[in-house]
Amino acid sequence: MATNRLLVVDDEDTICEVLKLNLELAGYEVDTANSAEAAMKLPLAEYDLFIIDVMMGEMNGFDFASKIRATDELKEIPIIICTAKDSEEDLLDGFSRGIDDYIKKPFSVRELVVRIKSVLRRAKGGSDAAEAALSCKTLVLNADKKLCTIDGEEVALTKKEFEILRLFLQNKGRIFSREEILSKVWEDDVLVIDRTIDVNINRLRKKLKQYGNNIITKLGYGYGFKD
Repeated sequence: MATNRLLVVDDEDTICEVLKLNLELAGYEVDTANSAEAAMKLPLAEYDLFIIDVMMGEMNGFDFASKIRATDELKEIPIIICTAKDSEEDLLDGFSRGIDDYIKKPFSVRELVVRIKSVLRRAKGGSDAAEAALSCKTLVLNADKKLCTIDGEEVALTKKEFEILRLFLQNKGRIFSREEILSKVWEDDVLVIDRTIDVNINRLRKKLKQYGNNIITKLGYGYGFKD
């Protein structure tokens, strides 16, 4: 199997060096660039995934992501954003520009490797495999086994709660309106009121314990999930 080639773009030399060393130990071929401008001089189409810092010099990571998505030969290459900015607005901005995932600084290399593997699987059409295990730290949702665990302990969820959580974990950072949640989780021929969504969200928050606060409410818009 060919080795995946990654490009790390960060204006801090130390971060580039640490990520290059550790990701190469994880089996990847890794190049680095200290700015978006420097990265644009590289043969970008030869990479399988970009790992981009947000806060850089003249061109920030979000703007660089937009340029990548606007280039035909690059638009299908997945992007992971590394950011210390984790407000809903920042994350929504990033996803609107076409990023595939984000990781909040400071992060462990182990977590980054897990995200890289997941994003690469999805990019290669392995949606079923990628969906088999969705996670947020010690919260794990196994779609194949229909099992939710926290710290290895099973969390008893109803079918609707499970489907709502799966929807959120598949689309971290995205805000879903009640109507969107209804259309994706409930059957078309079932009459459900908006209050039903709120009740299920409240129950889900309680069951997820320390992860309940990861389910966010955007007043006037709906619900989502944030790492």
